[in-house]
Order: sequence, then structure tokens, then C-alpha cells
Amino acid sequence: MDQLGAIRAFVRVVEAGSFAKAADTMGAPRSTVSKLVQDLETSLGLKLLERTTRSISVTSEGNAYYERAIRLIADFDDMNNEATRGRLATSGKLRVDVGGTFANAILIPRLPEFYALYPEIELHLGVTERQADIVEEGIDCVIRAGDLPGASIVARKLCSVEIVTCATPGYLEQHGMPSSPSDLEHGHFFVQYFFARSLKPAPVRLMKGEEKIEIYSPIRLSTSDATAHLQGILAGLGIGQTFEFLARPFIARGDLVPVMHDWAPPRYPVHIVRPAGRFPSVKYQVFADWVAGVFSHYDDGSSAS
Repeated sequence: MDQLGAIRAFVRVVEAGSFAKAADTMGAPRSTVSKLVQDLETSLGLKLLERTTRSISVTSEGNAYYERAIRLIADFDDMNNEATRGRLATSGKLRVDVGGTFANAILIPRLPEFYALYPEIELHLGVTERQADIVEEGIDCVIRAGDLPGASIVARKLCSVEIVTCATPGYLEQHGMPSSPSDLEHGHFFVQYFFARSLKPAPVRLMKGEEKIEIYSPIRLSTSDATAHLQGILAGLGIGQTFEFLARPFIARGDLVPVMHDWAPPRYPVHIVRPAGRFPSVKYQVFADWVAGVFSHYDDGSSAS
């Protein structure tokens, strides 16, 4: 029995949640993956997975074995990667998913610098606001703000970006300048962002010292696209919270006015996320290090590698 191959198959099944999905990510027949895991269980004398016709679940022994297995695979891949570092290690395709705001405003304008360092890496950039399943979809890494996407991941914090609460001068002339959270809930409208996958609205949050509150105001526009969200604020539809780096040029020109200076929105953490259970490729490592340098310009100093 190829024991390392069987261990890899078991790890893939746990992460994918089914034999069929694991087989797809491995490029192998389902029957082969099933037999590898069955042979592994036989050799160990342990039941690692509970199987039904509809689903699988990991036993307590399987969970303990999985935790050790991912470290073993990482060490093995680390050894091989160390042996093959060099030209071949920094060439080929790297699949990256990133939201449109970060792709268009931050990442793509700086890519010439990356290619000056690593000309043989081909970036396959999926620009989307949805929360991708990086294990199931075979994505090397994801750059995202806010909540982290599920389990079986390794996350590296890149920065914490500033959020600004703002509106147009015309809107404020019509509705008044809010000076307290209660002002926002009476006589004001909001342009709201919602998350495309969950359809949940991004809460309007404010902080003053240790005090944290959420605001619930009438909504004029709700959108899952950051550019459309900013355009809604610029159109004078209401007050909105957006990334400061997006609003900055409009504030400088006087098209937008920051409000609620004493009540700041909490910063949004930004992470680069990769699947757990596999040692990261050299392509990923050099890209992640470069991205960390790019995003450090937007940080408040709280991020850590």
C-alpha cells in the first residue's frame, strides 16, 4: 500500500466532505480514493470515517489522526519544496481569488512590480465578491476582508483597512449633519453593502473609546458591489460606510464629507487565506510575501505574519 498516498487521500476526503469531491480534486476515480482510505483504516486497525449512503463523518480517532496527518504531509512537502526551490519553483500558474475593490484599486496596479521579480509565474485572478470554497474549487489562495471563510484554512493577516462614514454635501444640506448615533436613526437614510453569498447586510458599526454600537437606519439602496455602493453614496442617496482609500479622492475634491468624527467605524481586517493540510508552494509564499508588502501601506500597524 502507498501509505503516504492513502494518508493524502484521507486528508482530502475530510477537507472536501465526500469521496466524490476528494476524487475530483485529486484527479482520481472515486473508487481509487475509497480503496486508499479503506486500506489505511485496515492497516491502522481503526475506523477513521463513518459512512452512510448520503454522507460521511469523521470519527474521534479520525479527527486525531487528521491533525497529525496534515502536519506529516506539510513536513514531507516542505522537504521536497526545499529540494526544488529555484527557477522551477517560481514558475507556473497560481490561482488567486480576490474581491473587485482590492483587485482594481490595489492589486492590479501594482502587478508590474511583481512580474519584475517573478516573470514566470502566471496569475489566474478570479475577481469576485462571493466567498469561494478554496478546498473544493482548487484555489491556491484568497484575499478577503472581514470574516474568514470557514474551516480547513490557514490565514495570514495583511492589514486592517480604515472605514469612513460619509455622505455628499447635497445630502447633508437636505437632511442635516448627524452628530450622534441617535441622529443617524432618525431622519437619515443609509446606502448599505450586503455580502453576495450570504445576502447578509454589512452592519453599520461605530466605536467611541470602548463603546461599540450598531446603527439601524432606513435603507435607500442595498448592493453587493463595492463600486455600486460608492456610487450610491456619491449620488446622494444616503450616508454610507466605505473603505477610506476609495473615498479619499472624493473627500479631497469635496464630493464627499466625512461625518460622525467622534464615532469611528472599526477597521476591517484583510487576510490572505490558503487551504490547510498542504505545505504552501513557493509560488504562494513569494506571492503572499509580496502582497503583504503591498497591503502594509493600508495598515494601522496591528497586522502580523
